[in-house]
Amino acid sequence: MSEISKIPLAIIVMGVSGSGKSSIGEGVAARLDIHFIEGDALHPAANVEKMSKGIPLTDEDRWPWLEKIGQEITASLAKGEGIAVSCSALKRIYRERLRAAAGGHLYFIYLDGSKELLTKRMGERKGHFMPASLLESQLQTLEVPTGEPGVVTVDIDDTIDGIVEAALKGLAAIR
Repeated sequence: MSEISKIPLAIIVMGVSGSGKSSIGEGVAARLDIHFIEGDALHPAANVEKMSKGIPLTDEDRWPWLEKIGQEITASLAKGEGIAVSCSALKRIYRERLRAAAGGHLYFIYLDGSKELLTKRMGERKGHFMPASLLESQLQTLEVPTGEPGVVTVDIDDTIDGIVEAALKGLAAIR
């Protein structure tokens, strides 16, 4: 057994709103038998209020949230437990901060889809605080993680099961 395979698995399921981070994160975590955390639940109330009013978050808004996610990853790995967290992780600097929290042992599943598909999915959601009007700002903020270490890119134009399967195959190929 290699040293890397002894380290518990830490995964961020990332992408813009509407990409399916929660559903795919839950599916991946269930298949890998690791804990799943809904990253949106870690947002401070002020962030949720801001987004629900259609106001994009700033870097300053996101730092405490990313810190909390990093703490969850650190704590899970310290206990020897795997974890998957849904988190938009839109910028490389955000992903680098999360990698540092994980001691460099962090994988990202980037959920990639067309603006049309994302808009359709957001329009079909019920009871979510993130309005479809913020999709454009997220797409403008997104720094696609192409070429970064430990990233699996998965096209979201498939069923949940198909996307989860593609993500797991991609993880297996880079681990």
